[in-house]
Amino acid sequence: MAEARLKLATLNTWGRTGPWPARRAAIRAELARLAPDVVGLQEVWDGDGGNLADELLADDGTWHVQYARAYELSPGVFCGNAIASRHPIVDRAAWPLPEPPGDTGRNLVHAVVATPWGRLPVFVTHFSWLFHQSRARLTQARHVAARVRERAPIQRGDAPTDELPPVVMGDLNAPPDADELRFLRGLLAAPALPGEPEGDCYLADCFAIRGTGAGHTFHRSNPFAAREHYPNRRIDYILVRGPDRWHRGEPLVAQVAFDQPDDDGVFPSDHFGVYAEVRATPVTLPPL
Repeated sequence: MAEARLKLATLNTWGRTGPWPARRAAIRAELARLAPDVVGLQEVWDGDGGNLADELLADDGTWHVQYARAYELSPGVFCGNAIASRHPIVDRAAWPLPEPPGDTGRNLVHAVVATPWGRLPVFVTHFSWLFHQSRARLTQARHVAARVRERAPIQRGDAPTDELPPVVMGDLNAPPDADELRFLRGLLAAPALPGEPEGDCYLADCFAIRGTGAGHTFHRSNPFAAREHYPNRRIDYILVRGPDRWHRGEPLVAQVAFDQPDDDGVFPSDHFGVYAEVRATPVTLPPL
């Protein structure tokens, strides 16, 4: 079987803030360039007569979308997370995430995508954003891990099934060395929550494995980010529970995306995004 790759992308869209028509065109141009199979979108607004995901993806009518509202932004306008896929979505769900005081509307969106290489469980989320909310983000990460274990159990058989390793994408609002990311990456030993099997989790950080440079996704070179006066940070991620026993889900490519302005200097969002490619087909190891 020839090697096949799943192409993945994630972006915090920043809603319709700022010069939205120009930003929308820039996001759509980058989506066309990257040609991903599956996209995770955060800060997706709906209401006011439409859904932002539909506005972004209405180019050719081939996208399948799972969207769930997280909170009401203003009367009649809501904000949430979305999964968009070039392949059919055959199952879907959404769950609220625990919220610290002063924060509202965090959720986890889930879809099972029927790719040509198997069923792909996808999860997209957006963690609490304040710098001091690391403890809350760790709790949110553990709830994400529990849903991944529930919806995509680790395969134990001798031959691969048609279930691909799960993918988690989103704006996690924390750098790679934060406890919440260390937990998701299998680097933090933490006591299990009630009903949580051992509290174990391992997801590969695609950019940490295949990316080059700092990988900052909130960067002052972007005027939309510079206005906040925050430090440069890598806070947007594509994570995959791979490679599995058959080397599916191995990160092969990762890079920062949505990081270039249009001809008028307008960036797609206040965040940069992430693009990754992961192996979708089993590997036969050579004999020893």
